[in-house]
Amino acid sequence: MPAPLVYITGASSGIGQALAARYHRAGWRLALVARRIHEIESWASACEISADSYQIYSADVSCIQSIVDAGQACLQRQGVPDVVIANAGISLGVDTARREDLDTMSRILATNTLGAAATFQPFIASMVQRGSGRLVGIASVAGIRGLPGHGAYCASKAALISYCESLRGELCGTGVGVSTISPGYIDTPLTRQNRYAMPFLMRPEDFADKAFAAERAGVSYRVIPWQMGVVAQLLRVLPNPLFDRLLSGRPRKHRHSGSG
Repeated sequence: MPAPLVYITGASSGIGQALAARYHRAGWRLALVARRIHEIESWASACEISADSYQIYSADVSCIQSIVDAGQACLQRQGVPDVVIANAGISLGVDTARREDLDTMSRILATNTLGAAATFQPFIASMVQRGSGRLVGIASVAGIRGLPGHGAYCASKAALISYCESLRGELCGTGVGVSTISPGYIDTPLTRQNRYAMPFLMRPEDFADKAFAAERAGVSYRVIPWQMGVVAQLLRVLPNPLFDRLLSGRPRKHRHSGSG
């Protein structure tokens, strides 16, 4: 019987790469998706991962047909995955007063929200027919409450959380589960440009360990680390005047830079 298969987008760095390493250590076959495929090749070679245990698919998650084609290629080459992880995402600051930032916002939503749906789409019918599988959306605590200057990213992750919840209900009873995992601050190229404090900062490897355990346990929703979940819930219940005062003057996300 072949080893189980995990399909991961955004696998060229950060969380995606750490997740790939964690599943590989557990004996899984890998289907790795990214725009920068040479970085995956270099990483796999450095880790001495056997060539017959992984496949690499080049795709731009912000382009629906590109990521759908990658999923279909995976079905043809490696079969139906046991787990699909929609991890690819970008994080950019936006200022709605600037016309050009609307284009940035469109790209963020296309990648972080619609891109996740397009990641899942090729596999759902086959998973349902088989009666098993799990779809995992990597959201963010930033999706729980809006942060100044971070509106596009917060909106995209809030939409992803709601989308995964809807999909979970749609697939209830089919044998296909849906998990939403919301990271706090993870030490990746995406976050190193941030100009504000990042409490409970985690290494990607530590996040991957906890995310792997959560997925294997079949959780429907989890914030990692748990401390950020507590902070997020406290922020959620703060009255708007207090929330606004707390974040007044907070450094904002860089505009037009940083991707993952």
